[in-house]
Amino acid sequence: MPYRRPAVVDDRLAAARERLVAAATDLVAEAGWAGASVTAVAAAAGMSVGSVYQHFPSKSELVCEVFRRAAAQEVALIRAVAGEPSPARGVGLAAAAGDPVDRLVLAVALFTRRVLARRGLVHALLVAPSDSALEAQRRDFRRRYRDVFAALIRAGVEAGMLPTQDPVVAAAALTGAIGEVLAGPVPMAHDLPRDGREAEPVVREVVEMALRCVGARPMVRGWSVAEGIG
Repeated sequence: MPYRRPAVVDDRLAAARERLVAAATDLVAEAGWAGASVTAVAAAAGMSVGSVYQHFPSKSELVCEVFRRAAAQEVALIRAVAGEPSPARGVGLAAAAGDPVDRLVLAVALFTRRVLARRGLVHALLVAPSDSALEAQRRDFRRRYRDVFAALIRAGVEAGMLPTQDPVVAAAALTGAIGEVLAGPVPMAHDLPRDGREAEPVVREVVEMALRCVGARPMVRGWSVAEGIG
């Protein structure tokens, strides 16, 4: 009869793996991908370097797992606010309501708040220098944001609320613009506190920029995201 590892051992290994991913995520948020060395991750997790390699054969595999999980969480939240079917409905977000422009506003506002609240991690996801193993995941991450925005822009055009335009092109431009403003070396973003009312002027500015980008009226309608998100 084949040997089967006891469930308690599997549970212990899974818990150790989660501890490593959590430690690596914190290090990436603080110091970028270069800060998540195997030695640093092991120390932060209270484990040996050998234990890290037991779960992840290389640093590349570890940081790819960090990227995959963090990116999936961010995109799921945006999809939930935009009204797309998503596992994120299990994180307490109600189904989105309102017309496509309202939902675009909500999605952009949430994206902005998430960047400001988790600046180090989102900067790492969007633009921080990384090795080649992460670049394909980064392109996919930006594409998923683009697809959410494109669906809303397309719906807005079809509803006669936005001028005729290529939704994919407009969404790509919007994704790039928001990422550059919030994750790039822009003083406006980096000088702000990570949360609180002080961030709201930037949220409003980015939302209004997004509306201008897609040809909507340069005014914000019902743009506030529910308290507690971010």
